[in-house]
Amino acid sequence: MENFNGKMAVVTGAGTGMGRELVRQLTAKGCHVAMCDISADSMTETEQIALAETTHPVRLTSHVCDVSDEADMLAFRDQLLARHEVESLDLVFNNAGIGGGGSFVTDEDRMAWEKTFDVCWYGVYFGSRVFLPLLARSEEGHLVNTSSINGFWATVGPGVPHTAYCAAKFAVKGFTEALNVDLQLHAPHVMAHVVMPGHIGTEIGLNSTAAHGGPDLERIRKNLADRGSDVDRLTDDDLRNLVTLQGERFRDEAPTTAAQASEIILNAVLQNRWRILVGDDAVVLDELVREDPESAYETEFLQRIVDRGHLNFFNIR
Repeated sequence: MENFNGKMAVVTGAGTGMGRELVRQLTAKGCHVAMCDISADSMTETEQIALAETTHPVRLTSHVCDVSDEADMLAFRDQLLARHEVESLDLVFNNAGIGGGGSFVTDEDRMAWEKTFDVCWYGVYFGSRVFLPLLARSEEGHLVNTSSINGFWATVGPGVPHTAYCAAKFAVKGFTEALNVDLQLHAPHVMAHVVMPGHIGTEIGLNSTAAHGGPDLERIRKNLADRGSDVDRLTDDDLRNLVTLQGERFRDEAPTTAAQASEIILNAVLQNRWRILVGDDAVVLDELVREDPESAYETEFLQRIVDRGHLNFFNIR
């Protein structure tokens, strides 16, 4: 694929973050896009930004869809085929994701764990199931699945379990790599790409809290108390503000912006690179995990990453 002009793309999770930037950059390059998200208001903002910037006569449609629900995804497919009047797709970006469900051992409520896993894994699975036949109808198709550095490093630092998200992202990575072998045998004109971003400036923290119905104040109190904080002096509003501040810091202090991440992804697609590390932190972490996988979950290992100038958001000093 030499460029995106005149191509037809699907982008999930397009209301904010990398999804919004993918839509913005694709339409700026003349690509028609069908985007989905659970928030119609967020997609309206994405649409306004994208259409204000592009100089091409592109078609851009919004579809409210829960990617973890196969019926929703099938309805999304049918709507986009009708509204865009197409029979094939050139690009599919399975980008939607949320965090949550950290502990498999202590969390009594399975809902947060399973919701996180369902969005991050089944969102990719259903997106691939539903749209791969349409990619196979094009002359050249690209299926772009977003995993994470947590698809090869299953932690966000010492003392913080992260099981649901990591399990899903490992699944996305393994599935996409195996799928490429399958595609080479049965649809060699289609390529699957696995995207592994490091710390990217998105609203995933804020969006994840909203997706789970707000912060779990009881769990937050317990986690803070376990780390030695005096939680008796903190009101519920204090805790809510703390969660919001942390989400904003994650977005605003990231070493790679969502726009930069999306540019890296799109350039890699044009270069036919199926393995896409996004951010210098992802490159360094990939190198260190491969060098010393046995130590990957020790405190000293994270210190090595921090000493290399990365993941400072997870400061362990």
